[in-house]
Amino acid sequence: MSDPMRPRASLRTAVVWEVLKDALDRRVKATGRQALDVLDTGGGSGNFAVPAARLGHRVTVVDPSPNALFALERRAAEADVADRVRGVQGDAHGLFDVVERGGYDVVLCHGVLEYVDDPAEGVRNAVAALRTEGVLSLLAAGLGGAVLARALAGHFTEARRALDDPNGRWGTGDPVPRRFTAEQLTGLVEGAGLRVAAVHGVRVFADLVPGVLVDTEPGALDALLKLEAAAAELAAFHSVATQLHVLGETKGTTAA
Repeated sequence: MSDPMRPRASLRTAVVWEVLKDALDRRVKATGRQALDVLDTGGGSGNFAVPAARLGHRVTVVDPSPNALFALERRAAEADVADRVRGVQGDAHGLFDVVERGGYDVVLCHGVLEYVDDPAEGVRNAVAALRTEGVLSLLAAGLGGAVLARALAGHFTEARRALDDPNGRWGTGDPVPRRFTAEQLTGLVEGAGLRVAAVHGVRVFADLVPGVLVDTEPGALDALLKLEAAAAELAAFHSVATQLHVLGETKGTTAA
């Protein structure tokens, strides 16, 4: 995955980054602290951790891959934020073997629930890492987007299989172990004791538009970014988004 600040990559990250940046800004105002403590579970090479550190926040990235953590260290150094980014090897299941409970203002759980054995436990652990007033940013693969993509590619049997499969998989060759509906994700967030502040559809159109069109048509990238942003907040498009983003808040969290 790429840095949210790079224009072409922003098709995949822009919606989430803008929501996350706004949440960070609101927590800064509410707490009166310029530097927040952020935990990025499954944060890999720092797609969101490094930009968050650029804003002045202290970010701890937990990831099971040594290679990803090495790339994180290099990326943080290149961005001159190495002093604000810490990478530790671990996973959602054993989260508190490597980080403290209740120690973070914001927790990111992006691209994790698809791969853990127990998504509900993964969300509960992420929530348990939050302070009394805190925010959870949850991003996971959407069921509807996968069904739509398989159907548009002419793989109608696989599309139907994904639609009927309890984990949203289209077959044995599917690289994603689990997908979710918006209702399932919000249910997990609420079940862990948070209130749902916002739900966004991510990559509603970006994965369906030919790349050559975006790269060669003047103004196409900017127009598509604006379209993605506008559609993201509309519930009608959540059911066809490639990914779903849920912003949850602890019930003690106050607005800025």
